[in-house]
Amino acid sequence: MWDKLLDGMLRGFVKTGALEITHPDGRVSRYEGGPGPDVGLRFHDEGVARGIITAPDMTLGEGFMEGRITIEGDDLDGLHAFLAMNVTQSGDLWWRKTIQTTRLARRRLDQWNPASKARANVAHHYDLSAALYDLFLDADRQYSCAYFARPDMTLEEAQAAKKAHIAKKLCLEPGMRVFEIGSGWGGLALTLAQDFGVEVLGVTLSTEQLDWSRARAEAAGMADKVRFELKDYRAVTGQFDRIVSVGMFEHVGVPHYRDYFDTVRDRLTPDGVALIHTIGRATPPGSTSPWITKYIFPGGYVPALSEMSAAVEASGLYPTDVEVWRLHYAETLRHWYDRFMARAEEAERLYDARFVRMWRYYLKASEMSFRHAKQCVFQMQLARQQEAVPLTRDYMSS
Repeated sequence: MWDKLLDGMLRGFVKTGALEITHPDGRVSRYEGGPGPDVGLRFHDEGVARGIITAPDMTLGEGFMEGRITIEGDDLDGLHAFLAMNVTQSGDLWWRKTIQTTRLARRRLDQWNPASKARANVAHHYDLSAALYDLFLDADRQYSCAYFARPDMTLEEAQAAKKAHIAKKLCLEPGMRVFEIGSGWGGLALTLAQDFGVEVLGVTLSTEQLDWSRARAEAAGMADKVRFELKDYRAVTGQFDRIVSVGMFEHVGVPHYRDYFDTVRDRLTPDGVALIHTIGRATPPGSTSPWITKYIFPGGYVPALSEMSAAVEASGLYPTDVEVWRLHYAETLRHWYDRFMARAEEAERLYDARFVRMWRYYLKASEMSFRHAKQCVFQMQLARQQEAVPLTRDYMSS
């Protein structure tokens, strides 16, 4: 019964590329659409077919992690490209509508992130071994989208270009006070203080990131200019000339968007400027993959521009600039994946083979979502007054 149901689902689902499945008993099923990736999967137990029917995202991810599903030729690129292309074309299928309706119904519950829960969610991902991130990030530990101003840039060059681009949008002047919401491993805060003479308060909910950032500030002799605290952004008081947040908004949760932008407004001085950098979706509002929620980013969600804009409008902030980065994150993830694979044996010694398969699946699924599933990056510049930044965008490229 399950095999027949799966066969019916896949015949409607495959519109681009081809999928060949080898079942546990040796039977082979093939599904073909238009030109695209040609992918082969091998199911190693009878429960896989049922799992894909009832919970496709979770079953594919867990099946690959646990070895119950293998990909012919270990072609993760092909599998995730195939999935991303066909998911974007299958919204009218009844079972895809059912899955999406169910996820949307749970969305507010899944993304309810009060301060206590937010800390636990952050710890799940960012308090992993520091040695893990050394395997694939650049030396500055920039764990967000790089900016490939030239296609031949190294990862280090592109991450430096990202920081420089953000700094231009902030219109910094020496002596300004900057509030960084989600300070990561401290690289952006230290760069802004060293290169522009500003003072930075960075907050994080990760103890690993806090310890690392404080040690970096001490080693650089910048502890008097750059301060890091283990604190929820909502607990910060006072006002700042500039606010910057890179790669943190994805963890806020839709029920808290209004609180987030109200906090940005309240923490800005009257002539202050904020720059919010986040992964986004070039589609209407959606939901997060259950596999990503369980294993990678609990409480995480990629916002639609309409969701962000509605909260900004309600806060009274003025949107002074919005920029959309398209394939920059795909290229960033390609670099991360290649670096991780070059040191996969070290990752396995840190954790185990199952973890390595999980991390590979996560990095490659993310890359292909930017290449084929309308994910992008939004940079939203905000102010309390429209005169807070120059009237043309020349200052961003000078």
